[in-house]
Amino acid sequence: MNQLDALRQWTTVVADTGDFKQLSISKPQDATTNPSLILKAVQKPEYRPLLDQTVKKHAGKPLDEVIDRLLVNFGTEILQIIPGRVSTEVDARLSFDTAATIARGERIVALYKAEGIDTEKRLLIKVASTWEGIEAARELQKRGIRTNLTLLFSFAQAVACGAAGVQLISPFVGRIYDWYKKSAGAKWDEAASAGANDPGVKSVREIFDYYKQHGIKTEVMGASFRNVGQIQALAGCDLLTISPELLAELAASNEPLEHALAKSAPKPDAEKLSYDEPAFRFALNEDAMATEKLAEGIRAFAADAVKLEKLMQESGK
Repeated sequence: MNQLDALRQWTTVVADTGDFKQLSISKPQDATTNPSLILKAVQKPEYRPLLDQTVKKHAGKPLDEVIDRLLVNFGTEILQIIPGRVSTEVDARLSFDTAATIARGERIVALYKAEGIDTEKRLLIKVASTWEGIEAARELQKRGIRTNLTLLFSFAQAVACGAAGVQLISPFVGRIYDWYKKSAGAKWDEAASAGANDPGVKSVREIFDYYKQHGIKTEVMGASFRNVGQIQALAGCDLLTISPELLAELAASNEPLEHALAKSAPKPDAEKLSYDEPAFRFALNEDAMATEKLAEGIRAFAADAVKLEKLMQESGK
């Protein structure tokens, strides 16, 4: 049994890509997308026609609507290949606007429904884990729209998401690792900070244990991996969303894979926490890594949304 098949015994494998033609190779259960992945995909010759066709078909409509239609077109194609759910992201520029996030999420759902997709079973609306995003997700969940809270870097964000009853969270393992490695500089010891000692892995394990201890139903999906060692150290997490390159690396290895989180032990004295808005903002502010990576992630996704808009404007000329 290769490591990818071994991983499937304990964890739902999710593909992190906009390149849906690769999905038949790795055969994931679910798939996640984001503006950066879609931007990367439409710059390839085999996917550019999808962008051009979308722009042509919906000429004259607001650009933000055309982008949502492109995202839904990619998601619909993905759902023809995978048996599970696809995550489609709300524009990152709305990360601090609760009402606008709700409206955009509902529009994306409506577009999927128009394509005949059972959105309750097969769609997750992806929202940034800001206070405003979490509150938007709380309301969307009440309306029967399942959510995936992304750009999650801190325990405080995870606590707030669990309290809001979101369907799933995506802690960003690799970006946490990146921050600590950069912060340590020459003092960074790669071997000592690998596997279970990786700071990104430790963050996900803490969240996973807390959720299980307190019976929080929100699913934990590790994301943003830099190497297979991080994935191996989180075998047993509810879900892991993995790039096609790392999925291929796992499939090529026949080395034994341990059920890493089976050894995970919740802290017996860990109290169940809750945050109001001021307490959440202060807790997030106290975490320099999370504060910096959240802001950086929103900026990057927003910049890629702008690039995607420019490609669409050029296509429509």
